Amino acid sequence: MDPSERYSRAAVAASAVVIRDYSTSFSLAARLMPRRVRGHITSIYGLVRVADEVVDGACTTDPRAHLDALEQAVERAIDEGFSANLVVHAFAHTARETGFGAELTRPFFASMRADLAPAPHTEESLAEYIHGSAEVVGLMCLRAYLAGAAPSDYDRLAPDALRLGAAFQKVNFLRDLTDDELRLGRAYLPELTQRAYDEALDDAAADLAAGRAGIARLPADVQRGVRTAADLYGELLRRLRAAGLDGARSGRVRVPAARKAAVLARSLASSR
Repeated sequence: MDPSERYSRAAVAASAVVIRDYSTSFSLAARLMPRRVRGHITSIYGLVRVADEVVDGACTTDPRAHLDALEQAVERAIDEGFSANLVVHAFAHTARETGFGAELTRPFFASMRADLAPAPHTEESLAEYIHGSAEVVGLMCLRAYLAGAAPSDYDRLAPDALRLGAAFQKVNFLRDLTDDELRLGRAYLPELTQRAYDEALDDAAADLAAGRAGIARLPADVQRGVRTAADLYGELLRRLRAAGLDGARSGRVRVPAARKAAVLARSLASSR
C-alpha cells in the first residue's frame, strides 16, 4: 500500500475513535453510510469534535491560542495535503477530495471562537453562530455526498443541508441548557420561559421537517444514514417537549440506548 494512502487510512481510523467516544448517534449514522463517503463523514465530525473540546473545557491552557493553531493547521493541511495531527490530516484529505476549503472552515472557527467569550446573542449574531457552528458542517457533509456530481446539484441541495444543520444545533441548545448555562456560562437562548422554550422547539421542528424533506433528493446510497440522524434528533426533540423547560433544566435529556436501537430499526425499515 502506498505510504500516503496508509497514513490517510490511519487518520480516518483515529477520527472514528474520537466520534465513537463522544457521540454514539453520529458514530452510528456514519457507519450506516456507504463506503465511498463513510470516511469523509467520520473525518468531518472528528475535527468538529476536537474543536468543540478545545472551547468546552478539555483545554485548560489558553484555549484561544490552541483554537487559532488548530485553524492554521487545518488551512495548511488543506493546502499541502498533509498534517502530523491525524484528525487534521483526515479532515484536510476530505476537504481536498470533496472540494471545500476556507469558505466553510473559517465560519466554523469563527463560531468556535465566539464560545470562548460568551455574550448575550442578538437575533443576527445567533443566526451567524448557527451558520458557522452547524450549517457549514451540513454543507461539508453535502460535499462528501455529492463528490463527483455536477455543481448544480450542490446548489440545488444546499438549502436542505442548511436547514438540517440548523435543526440539529437548535435541538442541541435545548438539550444542553444546564451545561451551557451553569458550567460554560453561555446563553444561546436567554431568558427562557416555558412559552419561549415551546417556541424554540417549534422552530427546531420546522427546520428538521424541512431538512427531512430534502433527504429524498440526496443520492440514494446516503439517504439511510442521513435519515437515521434526523430520526434520532426527532426522538430527542419529542423527549425535550415532553420534559418541558423545568425538565430540560434539571439535567441533560437523552435518548436511551434501547430507544436508539428502536429508532434505528424503524429507519432501516423505512429505507427498505
